[in-house]
Amino acid sequence: MSLHDDAVLVLKGYEGQEELRQAYLEHLEAHPDGMWKACGAGHLTASALVIDPDRGRVLLTLHRKLGMWLQMGGHCEPQDISLEAAALREATEESGIGGLTLLPGGPVRLDRHPIPAPCHWHLDVQYAAVAPADAVQAISDESLDLRWFPYAEVADVADESVVRLLEATRSRL
Repeated sequence: MSLHDDAVLVLKGYEGQEELRQAYLEHLEAHPDGMWKACGAGHLTASALVIDPDRGRVLLTLHRKLGMWLQMGGHCEPQDISLEAAALREATEESGIGGLTLLPGGPVRLDRHPIPAPCHWHLDVQYAAVAPADAVQAISDESLDLRWFPYAEVADVADESVVRLLEATRSRL
């Protein structure tokens, strides 16, 4: 199964955010290259909020290019066999934490946001990843900083999309 086909199956099975879910499916139908950064009309991305539920905190990255505190995530790559695999790869690479496990049940949220040309949209499929108890993070080349934030502080440092992702993740725990 191709990554494109996996994305279609994941989105068809996703419950919630119906209008956005349908927009993602229409995008993939109209753009066979809609999984890849080269798609000028926009492309799917995969991200994961790294969470430590036992300590009531999340790990955010200070994105090097955007200068914003965000969840881990990014573009799908040819070796990714699924959106879940892409989200887990990105979370592991950007956090430096091995042994992350995605929350069961598939994506937690969808988030579409504009990006600078030549691409126009990121159609982000958002997961949540639970960190092991002994997790030690390591900053990647894509980050200016990496920091754990208590749930209550996330709204003070991150934008509404991250706050919504945290709320959706907490409701699934």
